[in-house]
Amino acid sequence: MANVIDPVRRHSDTTPDNIALRGADSTLTYRQLLTAAVRYSGALVSAGLSPGDRVLLAAPSVPEFVIAYMGVQAAGCVVVPVNTMSTRPEIEYVLTDAGVSLAIVWHELGPAVGDAAASLDVPVWTLTPDAPTAEVAPGSVADRELDETAAILYTSGTTGRPKGAELTVGNFLSGGEIGIECSRGSTRDRTGTALPLFHVFGQASVMMATFTGGGSLSLLARFDPIAMLDMLRRDRLTIMAGVPTMWNAMLHAADGANPQDFANLRIAISGGASLPGKVAREFESRFGCTILEGYGLTETTAFGTFNDIDRGGKIGYTGRAVPRTEVVVMDHDGVPCPPGTVGEVFVRGATVMKGYWNRPSDTAEALSTEGWLRTGDLGETDADGDLRIVDRAKDLIIRGGYNVYPSEVEEVLYSYPDIVEAAVVGVPDDYYGEEVAAVVSTAPGVELDTAQLTEWARERLSAYKIPRIVSVVDTLPKGSTGKILKRSIDRTALRDSTRPAEVHER
Repeated sequence: MANVIDPVRRHSDTTPDNIALRGADSTLTYRQLLTAAVRYSGALVSAGLSPGDRVLLAAPSVPEFVIAYMGVQAAGCVVVPVNTMSTRPEIEYVLTDAGVSLAIVWHELGPAVGDAAASLDVPVWTLTPDAPTAEVAPGSVADRELDETAAILYTSGTTGRPKGAELTVGNFLSGGEIGIECSRGSTRDRTGTALPLFHVFGQASVMMATFTGGGSLSLLARFDPIAMLDMLRRDRLTIMAGVPTMWNAMLHAADGANPQDFANLRIAISGGASLPGKVAREFESRFGCTILEGYGLTETTAFGTFNDIDRGGKIGYTGRAVPRTEVVVMDHDGVPCPPGTVGEVFVRGATVMKGYWNRPSDTAEALSTEGWLRTGDLGETDADGDLRIVDRAKDLIIRGGYNVYPSEVEEVLYSYPDIVEAAVVGVPDDYYGEEVAAVVSTAPGVELDTAQLTEWARERLSAYKIPRIVSVVDTLPKGSTGKILKRSIDRTALRDSTRPAEVHER
């Protein structure tokens, strides 16, 4: 029998006075975190919640999120974390689809959760620094089976309605153990992040790994590059986790930063999207800090592959399979691809989800009877067995019968001096089927010569890969983690506003 809160319980016994959480103006020891979570659990039970009931949680990355999250786990309920920027219709969908019994919302958020819950007669609790608790006996934590669902995390829904990935008690506990093994974490580590804890990256590979190792977790409720660097210095971070846009933003905003600021940092972890080689190289050159890239999905509790600490980061690659995990690139016939050959990435192991909530057909399509998860990502391995994610299968551009991988084109665009961010997408074209389009942003005050950019790309890319449409914008659309959202780019508008072989600016 087990519970997701077990790592907190363990360190509350062994190192009770060690700091577990650091917020903007507060700290919690492991003993204090356990006490607060168990009391929150008592409040849930007193309100009539039963093991297995689903509880929606909408809150930023603040210590109170962790207290409520672990309180839901201690009560044996299922937490359903949602994006704090979700709209009322999006919340209504999750409340209905998951059959939520209670909604918990951070007091500073807008009315979307409350309005959605009211329309469906779902009770709402407001989460504040003095959140409701109930006095319960110490150690009042539900015993659960490892295969019981601990959380339902809804995927982004790039096609169709979002699906809820069921992650189990065993998934989270294994994820924490794998994370510590990969990072060689300990009670001495100080981890910091601005990642949203409602996302699997922050929740599993950061929060669970930190608590499993017994270190401290510093939280930044909203990402800001200067605030992130301030937290790095103030809390003397040894591990920092973020997505590529965060590292890029810190690189461009860190005028006052120097290698000494990163002296305590053992590991900088990047995930969520491919890390542009230019960003990785400049970061290491400027700060003496190597960013190690990993790969995982919501459906794999954030774990899949990770670059080895001893070997260091291999730019463009996400490393080999993490412990207790198998990662294979297969062709259309399910045969493993040789090194250097692109195929679809499959994952099998301790962190692969139980399935999609109430979607047996989708589960059967994604999970084989042998336990392999079909990721939908295109990748290839090299001679060392390291994985390179080429692109999402659905993002592949087929121009005149030729395959164009957006990440390859983006890598070239990022190396152009004036470009800060880039996203490459396919747009409908009557002649070629799809045309290659690039949406880019530049540093403030920089006017991009798009004709010059096209000629520059022509020297570095095959003719069919060159973006014939270039749109310059102030900023690219991003999700809660800072990941660029290609699905939010209007392909039709790009096609209609620009003819192939032309470009336009904001």
